[in-house]
Amino acid sequence: MNYTIQASQRTPALIIYLIDISASMNMLMDNKRRIDIVYDALSLALRQMVFRSTKGNRLAPRYRIAILTYSDDVYDLLNGIKGIDEIAAAGSLPDLTPVRFSDSAKAFLQAERILQAELPHMQDCPAPLICHMTDGVATGEDPEPIAKRIMEMSVPDGNVLVEHIFISDHMLEEPITQPHRWKGILPDTTLRDEHAVKLRRMSSVLPESYREMLVESDYLLCSGAIMMLPGSHSELVSIGFQMSAATPVRA
Repeated sequence: MNYTIQASQRTPALIIYLIDISASMNMLMDNKRRIDIVYDALSLALRQMVFRSTKGNRLAPRYRIAILTYSDDVYDLLNGIKGIDEIAAAGSLPDLTPVRFSDSAKAFLQAERILQAELPHMQDCPAPLICHMTDGVATGEDPEPIAKRIMEMSVPDGNVLVEHIFISDHMLEEPITQPHRWKGILPDTTLRDEHAVKLRRMSSVLPESYREMLVESDYLLCSGAIMMLPGSHSELVSIGFQMSAATPVRA
């Protein structure tokens, strides 16, 4: 399980985004609403996928995307899985509007159903990835058992990857002042937040192929780092979404 299968038009990568849109996403960070920072970072990651899927003047659908937003219910932002070519043709994402509470278990359950339907047809494709962005403790059922089930699902390329972007100022002992020099969260990194500890248990180890792609973008995450980002400012949120799009692609 080396996570080395390249995304191509014949073997596209599947990325499922789970985006917390609870009311606290209206809070400010870097003088912008958290939800606006997330929207910008996700839009940038999608543009990077378009770039990595373009050869000459032709855009090959090397990525397939689902975007589920959730509060106390789950909303399918794209009305199903869409190819990156379809997303590019649409021009921009629908708005993200914060509402009420935060039931991440429902979102992970919906992601699990998508994977159950998709995996039989993805045996030659890169391992799928779930990128979960949240800024607080879930208010519904415990999502951890569902995330653990998802992490046991697999294709020949490897197990399904689960990544978390946790918007919090209280997660690490010291703030990250130089994101490009940051080594990442390791299994023994001290985390000050109980929810962060839980999310780490629900996070995959960063595949070496993904890490190499991030190194090319001048990020120095070390081998063995966990697919988990403390979104304490906008650049770290952006790195998290870049990580989700770091699937190997055919040159």
